[in-house]
Amino acid sequence: MRNLILSLIGVVLIVGAVFIGNKIANSKKKRRPVPEKVVKTVFTDTVKNGEVQIVIPANGNLVAKRRVELFSEVQGVFKPNRKLFKAGQKYSKGETLIRIDASEFYATVQASKSNLYNTIAAIMPDLRLDFPEIFPKWQNYLKGFNLDKTTPKLPEMTSDKENYFITGRGIISSYYNVKNQEQRLLKYTIKAPFSGILTQALVTEGSLIRNGQKLGEFIDTSVYEMEVALGKKYASFLKVGETVLLNDIEGAKTYDGTVSRVNGSIDATTQTITAFIEVKNNQLKEGMYLEANLNAKKEQNAIQINRSLITDSREVFIVRDSVLDLIDVEPVFFSDTKVVLKGIPDGTVILEKPIPGAYAGMLVKPYGKKNKAAKTKTPQ
Repeated sequence: MRNLILSLIGVVLIVGAVFIGNKIANSKKKRRPVPEKVVKTVFTDTVKNGEVQIVIPANGNLVAKRRVELFSEVQGVFKPNRKLFKAGQKYSKGETLIRIDASEFYATVQASKSNLYNTIAAIMPDLRLDFPEIFPKWQNYLKGFNLDKTTPKLPEMTSDKENYFITGRGIISSYYNVKNQEQRLLKYTIKAPFSGILTQALVTEGSLIRNGQKLGEFIDTSVYEMEVALGKKYASFLKVGETVLLNDIEGAKTYDGTVSRVNGSIDATTQTITAFIEVKNNQLKEGMYLEANLNAKKEQNAIQINRSLITDSREVFIVRDSVLDLIDVEPVFFSDTKVVLKGIPDGTVILEKPIPGAYAGMLVKPYGKKNKAAKTKTPQ
């Protein structure tokens, strides 16, 4: 009997110890707080389709629209001029740029003119006897012949007999030989074809200039052009006469330009099309680097949003009853930062800024609106 009582007491002690141990162990467990479901606040915008101006960015360097590379067609010594032939020197239209010593060739021209005069004078007695009707006009020609001036044009031939007689005396060939020499004599003086500035000077006064030698470069500083290369997909957008806004690298100054020419062919290597933008401003210099924004065309019933808002599958997030959803869109034009879209109905609420990790069905709260969704707890 005593052993039975001891056994029962032992069982009770063991059960009590286990019970107390479990209770102590459970009392040391810390219950983790249940996280609340977070509703992200988003910036939204309401779609209103309208007219969107497509702007194509481009850049390039300015080049003078009118430029002349100066070459010599004759040989001689470069004679000093009123202005020094130096880079940066300004010249007005018609002003002498270069004078080459032509004293030797000038004497040759004068000798040829004298020979022509003597040849005509020698036939005057024959003209008086055989062709009295044409003698007066040739006599007047000799009276107007001045060795110090340009050789006047020969009298007009009125008959075949006159033509044969004059040609047979070698007068026609002598006349054109003199005119050829007079034209060559003019090449000893190079004049400015327009008002501008000398950008390159390769010779100095006193230098011996040879035939075919490059002397320098001369540009018109009133009008510049910028050549830009654009992707072939923009070829149908470009129009001559469109206004272009230009700005320097710093963005401090802006200039107004115009699309003056568009190349009719596409570069087979780069698959780009070349357009030329004309700009006038007295602050511009050749070689300046400018950025251009070309107004290509106007797209109707479209909107423009940040490029980061469109997905790779050409979808955008919209907000419908505080829940994100995806809809298909029709991209019309992509730039570096923007995209022009069509196919979104008016009144649709879209995201104004992208949300990291966004997905269809995500619960959101538009900025400025109170969240009506109850916070729920998720069981562990």
